[in-house]
Amino acid sequence: MDKKYKAVIMGVGNILWADEGFGNRAVEAFHRKWRTPSDVQVIDGGTLGYFLQEFIEETDNILIFDCADVQCEPGTLKVIEGKDITPYLQTKVSAHQQGLNDLFGMALIRGRYPKNIAIIGCQPKTMEDYGGSLTSEVSECIGPALVKAEEILTHWGVDITLRDPAEKVAPLGEECLARETYEAARPSEKEVFREGDIRFINLAKDK
Repeated sequence: MDKKYKAVIMGVGNILWADEGFGNRAVEAFHRKWRTPSDVQVIDGGTLGYFLQEFIEETDNILIFDCADVQCEPGTLKVIEGKDITPYLQTKVSAHQQGLNDLFGMALIRGRYPKNIAIIGCQPKTMEDYGGSLTSEVSECIGPALVKAEEILTHWGVDITLRDPAEKVAPLGEECLARETYEAARPSEKEVFREGDIRFINLAKDK
């Protein structure tokens, strides 16, 4: 059965919740570093849920960057493949991960399950810093994650080439959400309470 993409490289997560944004920032860094052929799709999947179904069903090779509970110290990277994929998808770290489980389940039912799946997961330190950046432990994993991605894609026979460092690369999404722009405009912790809606927290304390 012919499929639209030779490979899909996807980041999933939510940049609003600190280390939960690892997948988004990793795929952004991948896109800036590597040029891919026209039949290879690079996408920041965010928390888009069923919008991502096509990308899962229309490829036999899918690589996913994600914040994942790999039962290790914060900032630990782990490549999840083969028989470990199903347990991973059934263990929720956040809401978007359950969405992935549903998407792959639907692809299996429809007979369009990818032949090769690899998830580059990073153990988070915190996901409770609303509006915060990646912690240093997780941010430092992006470079090594790109090395692992190159190894996996090469093994799958997917051609990627290094971009010229001077090349101006269009963002995967809105420019205002690109890491440098987003973090430069983010209010400090003194300006914005980051643990939720302070109005409701105060009400809870009053009770």
